[in-house]
Amino acid sequence: MKSVTVRQPGPSAVEVQRAGRRAALLLFVRLGMVAAATVAAWWIVQAVDGTATFPPTPMLAALSLIPVNIASLLLVSRLLKSEGSSLRSLFAPRRSVLRDAGWGLLWIAVLYVPFVLAVMAAMWVLHGSGMFDAFATVFYDPDAATIASPVWSLILGILAVVTFAPLNAPAEEAVYRGYAQSRLSASWSPWPAMLVCSLAFGAQHAFFAPTTDAMVVYVVAFTVWGLGSALIVRAQGRLLPITIAHLLVNLMTSSPAVVFPILVLTGVVQY
Repeated sequence: MKSVTVRQPGPSAVEVQRAGRRAALLLFVRLGMVAAATVAAWWIVQAVDGTATFPPTPMLAALSLIPVNIASLLLVSRLLKSEGSSLRSLFAPRRSVLRDAGWGLLWIAVLYVPFVLAVMAAMWVLHGSGMFDAFATVFYDPDAATIASPVWSLILGILAVVTFAPLNAPAEEAVYRGYAQSRLSASWSPWPAMLVCSLAFGAQHAFFAPTTDAMVVYVVAFTVWGLGSALIVRAQGRLLPITIAHLLVNLMTSSPAVVFPILVLTGVVQY
């Protein structure tokens, strides 16, 4: 007797459109949470210190993202569960984690080239031939919110490092490239979906910029990074390699929050 294979019906057009709307809403919710958390972190330090200006330091911004990233992962998990999927399946490796880690290292090198070029292009548009002299003032605000005690800086820095990368990388990839990009691609088409998700990813980073000019540079550069990541995820058909790349970059960028207080406490540098 010949066996018959029964194909399961795919999602209907209505279900695809609903998923697209949920994906767009998820992007807005994520941006709103990041804005609220960053402002809250600045307000708390302002209430304690009384002299800090917005935005807070990258370390405080990283700490403010702890509840945002947890909430983002829970939201994506709930959306996936409603579709019969799971957060775990979103990050499942194709063959082995080591293979995907190797891809992740490669993607760091690949993505940094257009990222740096985007930073330079944005700085040139803003400052022309004086762009290199402007780096010192664009990416550093001496009046930003700070923690006066090196000991507290070290404690908060350790907390930031051990929570930021492990939470932020999977949370952002789950929101932008994992859920939103795939659902919007099905509802619209791939290129508009990737562009919208990348713009949202870039806009989010404006809240971590130390100055107004840096906000422009951050949005441009991280939009370019987001678009490169979107293309990689679409080409590979999986999320884990770019998540590993994201995690390693977050570790590298957050580690100074621990290294600098140690140098101060050991007397290597003056606070």
